[in-house]
Amino acid sequence: MENKLKELKEEALKQIEASEALDKLNEIRVAYLGKKGELTALLKGMKDLSSEERPKFGQLVNDARKVIEEKLEESKNRLASVIREEQLKTEVIDVTLPAKKSNVGHRHPNMIALEEVERIFIGMGYEVVEGPEIEYDYYNFEALNIPANHPAKDEQDTFYINDKILLRTQTSPVQVREMEKGKLPIRMIAPGRVFRSDEVDATHSPSFHQIEGLVIDKNITFADLKGTLAEFAKELFGPQTKVKFRPHHFPFTEPSAEVDVTCFKCGGKGCRMCKGSGWIEILGCGMVHPHVLEMSKIDPKEYTGFAFGVGLERIALLKYEIDDMRLLYENDIRFLKQF
Repeated sequence: MENKLKELKEEALKQIEASEALDKLNEIRVAYLGKKGELTALLKGMKDLSSEERPKFGQLVNDARKVIEEKLEESKNRLASVIREEQLKTEVIDVTLPAKKSNVGHRHPNMIALEEVERIFIGMGYEVVEGPEIEYDYYNFEALNIPANHPAKDEQDTFYINDKILLRTQTSPVQVREMEKGKLPIRMIAPGRVFRSDEVDATHSPSFHQIEGLVIDKNITFADLKGTLAEFAKELFGPQTKVKFRPHHFPFTEPSAEVDVTCFKCGGKGCRMCKGSGWIEILGCGMVHPHVLEMSKIDPKEYTGFAFGVGLERIALLKYEIDDMRLLYENDIRFLKQF
């Protein structure tokens, strides 16, 4: 068997020496060193040797394997060097050609505005909570003090899947789900996509985004709401921004208000953006209605809270002085790359 091993080694070395291609070297490696190769076959034949001869022969096989592997590696490096030299001779790079430009994308203006709003409220101790876009009628309306005969539940205003399931018209259902958990106090904002049966125009879309906030705790007053929104407005639109609250009606808050901020374009003097009034409406808010707290099994005598909601697109339109909401969704790269 030793003579057979010697012949195999010499034959393998000759083939390696004569090889002129990397593929051929790989074939030689498999033929001699593979699982079904010549050396492996010799090792399997060791069972016919005596116990004294096996260690010696095994060492000889390992030595032969090492020699063949070293020769293969040496030939591989030699051939690779030859191939590289040929490439350098035949392949020419014209360094005067213009480089290929890599178009790197960036965040959508909606996402830039959302991240800024989230940063502001997280800094005030709020957490960001998300919920399902396909929602039960109960969470979207009933639990928010909107009864079955309310105009907002008309099929012309809301996308119903069936009589109990719909596409949410606001992110307030996320607030209800959090209240039902009973983990008080609550300080949260709920950003997300919402749906309403609106015609597409410069300020409306059947699909848009809202950010709604909720605070539930003991001794929460309207003063806390005013202070929170005033701080939010200053962080978002500038330290000189002032807020104005106008009485309004929302079924799930009482009292309720619309919130205006001083025009950040003219500083409240009056301009085209604020239509000469000096004020711009940005959101709605109010104290959480006691009945809404009761439906979520929160005692309104012990806990109070406030809620607010703002359209994300409205924030983006105002902040970047965009006059048509449709521009945000047309995917026109000439428009989007400005941000």
